[in-house]
Amino acid sequence: MYKFRTMSTGADKLLAGMASQNMYNKATEEKPADELCEQCKLAHLPCQRPLFLDQKQICETLYQQEQQAKAMFSKFKEDPRVTRLGKILRNTSIDELPQLYNILRGDMSFVGNRPLPLYEAEKLTNIGYARRFAAPAGLTGLWQVTKRGKAKVSDLERIQLDVLYAKRFSLRTDMLILLRTLKAVWQKENV
Repeated sequence: MYKFRTMSTGADKLLAGMASQNMYNKATEEKPADELCEQCKLAHLPCQRPLFLDQKQICETLYQQEQQAKAMFSKFKEDPRVTRLGKILRNTSIDELPQLYNILRGDMSFVGNRPLPLYEAEKLTNIGYARRFAAPAGLTGLWQVTKRGKAKVSDLERIQLDVLYAKRFSLRTDMLILLRTLKAVWQKENV
C-alpha cells in the first residue's frame, strides 16, 4: 500500500526499545522466571508443559499468558520516529492520499479494515482474530470512525471492531462510515 513517508529512516529498528510507550500495552506484573502455572501449583507437581526457549525451561502456559498480554498493535503518542513534516502530513491525513492509487488499481477499497504491517498481521492470524482479514482492505473503516485517537482504546477493542466490520460489511455500512470519516479526518487529536 502506498503512503507518504512520515517517519525517519530506521524507525522500525527503534520499535523494540519503545515498547513501554505503546498506547496498547497492558500493565503486567513481573513474575519470577521459574514460577509454575496454576495447574502445576495446585497439583504440587513440576511443570507439566515445559517449553525450552533460549536454553531455558519455561512453563508453556505462563509463556502463552505473557504473549497474550503483549500488545498486538503499536501506536505511540507523540511518536519520536515521526519527522516534523510527517506530523503535518499525519495530522491533516495527507499521508493517506497515495492510497487513492491503490484504490484505483483495485488493491484496496475506500472502506474496509486498515492494511497492517506484516509484524502486526502475523500476531492476528490465530484462530480468534483471523476473521478480521475476511473484509477488504480499506482507506477508512469502522475502527477509524469510532475509536481513532481515543487514549483508552485497547487492541482487543480495535480487533473486535475489525471483525464486526468483516461480519457485516455492506454498501449501507460503507456509506455511513464514509460520512463519519469526514468528521474523523478533521479531528484535532494527534494520532
